[in-house]
Amino acid sequence: YVTSELASDIVVHVGDVKFYLHKFPLLSKSSHLQKLVSSATEGNRDEVQIHDIPGGSSAFEICAKFCYGMTVTLNAYNIVAARCAAEYLEMHETIEKGNLIYKVDVFLTSSLFRSWKDSILVLQTTKSLLPMSEDLKLISHCIDAIASKASVNVSKVDWSYSYNRKKISEENGIDQWNGVRTRMVPNDWWVEDLSELEIDLYKRVIVAIKNKGIISNEVIGEALKAYAYKKLPGSAKGSILDTIVWLLPAEKGTVSCSFLLKLLKAAISADSGETVKTVLVKRIGQQLEEASVNDLLLRTRDGEETMYDVITVQKILEEFTTKGRNTEIESENDGEIQEVVKRVPGILSEASKLMVAKLVDGYLAEVAKDPNLPLSLFISTADMVSSFSRPAHDGLYRAIDTYLKAHPGISKSERKKICRLMDCKKLSADACMHAVQNERLPLRIVVQVLFFEQVRAAASSGSSTPDLPKAINDLNSASYGSSRSATTNNDEDWDAVASAEELRALRGELAALRLGNGVVNERNGSGSDKAALGKMKGLIMSRKIFSKIWSSKGMQAENSGSDSSDSLGSTNQDEAVMAKCTPMRKGRHSVS
Repeated sequence: YVTSELASDIVVHVGDVKFYLHKFPLLSKSSHLQKLVSSATEGNRDEVQIHDIPGGSSAFEICAKFCYGMTVTLNAYNIVAARCAAEYLEMHETIEKGNLIYKVDVFLTSSLFRSWKDSILVLQTTKSLLPMSEDLKLISHCIDAIASKASVNVSKVDWSYSYNRKKISEENGIDQWNGVRTRMVPNDWWVEDLSELEIDLYKRVIVAIKNKGIISNEVIGEALKAYAYKKLPGSAKGSILDTIVWLLPAEKGTVSCSFLLKLLKAAISADSGETVKTVLVKRIGQQLEEASVNDLLLRTRDGEETMYDVITVQKILEEFTTKGRNTEIESENDGEIQEVVKRVPGILSEASKLMVAKLVDGYLAEVAKDPNLPLSLFISTADMVSSFSRPAHDGLYRAIDTYLKAHPGISKSERKKICRLMDCKKLSADACMHAVQNERLPLRIVVQVLFFEQVRAAASSGSSTPDLPKAINDLNSASYGSSRSATTNNDEDWDAVASAEELRALRGELAALRLGNGVVNERNGSGSDKAALGKMKGLIMSRKIFSKIWSSKGMQAENSGSDSSDSLGSTNQDEAVMAKCTPMRKGRHSVS
């Protein structure tokens, strides 16, 4: 109702609200109401129906108050609704000068579009008033105002903004020396406020900011990261994720590898399209050396057999090894992501290869804990970086041991295959110490580790180091990178897992090999150790492992009894080797 001495002569129905008004003030400013009232009068009615006015009854009330000359309060929350309602009611300058449409446009331009936060609020209200807010260019004017504000030099930013990600001590502080309020404005000061926008409007704002060409790609990347962290958790990820990937700057390094992997995890979880995942895989492959093991642990979707998506990681590694691709993303009119791959010369540095090799070792050590991980996936992943030279194989040994521990039922041949990945010569002293006590390793690996540790010890002590016996070389080639399969019973024994007694006996036997003069006492060995030692000696003899240790260049035989002399004079080299390892009558045997 309008408080007036005159009785109302027209009732306007807006939705379920009735407005008891007067014809004269309404008709003097609204061309549309003139038409409605004229039709009602011809039908001898004093009521009109308005059901489709933008903004509903509240927007109509603003327009009606303006017609009566009442004070109207406009702000960022109701300005778009008032503008659309005025357009609907045709409150143009042709009806009366200084009409509502003109007044609203002036207020938007002179006040709200000059305010950073008001511009964002106005933009947020436009979505519920589509398509009229779009047709009236209210959205485009808002976006241009926001993009212009975001692109100003930080030295000129003197308005309030939200910034909670990185606290700056001087942000709200007072200069203790002169009492002047000081504030450091970060380059990405605007990203959090824009994170309040819905994805379709956010996309248009970011595109407008990019088109101005002032903001760096690194800051654009930071804005996308802030938006993703705010919007992706607990939301329908599909369109948001696709849009963020579409908006990513094409240049390498504008966003971190960790962030890209988080996007990929979200894409796998949301079952996004293959195009989105392919683009992310390519981007991650370009900067994989920056990733961490935790970032790389991509969980599979529910219902999958394995715990981790190793196949996708292999695709990333493939991208890394063929680095030299520069992926750019373009969009068709329908908004779908299209990828354009430009090939440019690329060189993988040795440092990058080493970092990725260590990354893969750590990754395999984690995924190896999955009891359902096939051996073929483990081996094929490790093989993808086998050509990357790295000084130590400790990480790979840890991954192999983790797999053996989590998969105790694998066969001898499978155990042999996985151990081929490792080069025993590249194990550190600590890793060797662990390996020679590891009952999960095949016997041939333990023998190699012990021998190479003896060689290393001799070298560090200044003793002469023998040439590597051919039999040991054969063992090594059979274990590291060789596809040769065992064909004899003795080969099967070598590939078998050593018992604790055999490991202890072998360590005691090989400890006697000082690669120089040395003596060991076997008098106090236990029965089980002696039995295991007998088996070890039989294996060593059958494989001719140490057949050349005593005849290596620079080594001189020392005899300490007639038994030794007889052995050295033997025409059968294997018998001579065995005699060297047989206890003497005096409880000693000599080794040269």
